[in-house]
Amino acid sequence: MTQTPLTGGRPADTRDGHATPGMFARLDRDVRTAIALFAISFALIAASRVLGPNFGSLAQTKAILVISSFLMVVAFGQQMVILLGGLDLSIASMMTLGGVLAFKWIGGSDAAVVWGVPAILLITAALGALSGIGVSVMKIPPFIMTLAMGVILYGVTLGFTQGTPTGQPSAALSALFANTSFGTPILYLMAVATAAGCFLQMRTGFGRKLYALGTNPTAAYVAALPVHRLTIAAYAISGASAGLAGILMLGYVRGVTLTLGQSYLLPSVAAVVIGGTSIVGGRGLYLGAAAGAILLTTLSTIVASLGIAQGWRTIVYGVVIFVALVLLRDDLATLFKRSRITSQSKHS
Repeated sequence: MTQTPLTGGRPADTRDGHATPGMFARLDRDVRTAIALFAISFALIAASRVLGPNFGSLAQTKAILVISSFLMVVAFGQQMVILLGGLDLSIASMMTLGGVLAFKWIGGSDAAVVWGVPAILLITAALGALSGIGVSVMKIPPFIMTLAMGVILYGVTLGFTQGTPTGQPSAALSALFANTSFGTPILYLMAVATAAGCFLQMRTGFGRKLYALGTNPTAAYVAALPVHRLTIAAYAISGASAGLAGILMLGYVRGVTLTLGQSYLLPSVAAVVIGGTSIVGGRGLYLGAAAGAILLTTLSTIVASLGIAQGWRTIVYGVVIFVALVLLRDDLATLFKRSRITSQSKHS
């Protein structure tokens, strides 16, 4: 058994038996993908001017970027899991839980933000870590584990709120979305967060180990990487990201419902996939996922402006995912090949 070659500080891809270019070559490709998605988004915004005078304006562009911030946060956590070849289906319930707890605990007290936000993130991260333990230690398939966690969390939230969340909106959180003479604070925060997310993935030991584990789990075991801790950490980050998105949503809409995160599950996967992240793990960059989130939000906004029902917007997400998977058909072939090898090893 040979270890996965390392190229430029990031695992090289050996799925076909040959090492392919490492970090810098992939970074160039991932950045090109992100730039292309950004360009398509702004081209769509500019083209939407034909729909009316209020379309394609600077104000609409800012509004789309603000709305996309929630999906960008959720997509970061989802991507960390997908980099391992997993999937987190609990983010909708996790996002709702984060918003409900913020609505109840923080309320109208700005001082409560100081302790309330960290406490909520700690809770959602711990719940995400439980999913990671189920996947890594107990060997439960990610689809089953996170789906079960999502159902359990929804039930807990329903019982906690008695069906009707109570609390007060937070002025401090709402201020993140207010227009000031210096711009909208949330846009600056998302720019910094995007840079920090890319740095975490590409320039830290944790990020490089995450890519190595996603590229070749067997080689990761042989190389004595902390597989369990990495997996648990990835799911914990996903939980915390969903919880943070719920908190931010409270600041934007100034209220919560039990369906707060329901519309973000499918788009979070779509944003990650069209951003160039491999569905079998080991490849991708958060910049692409962020660009994918902006593109999906742009499409959703335009579709909604045309008066098309929510069901059609879901169809748009499905079509986008399908097209992305077709473009990533080599990854699909690898996934089927890996599944067949695993099945044969279990029967041998």
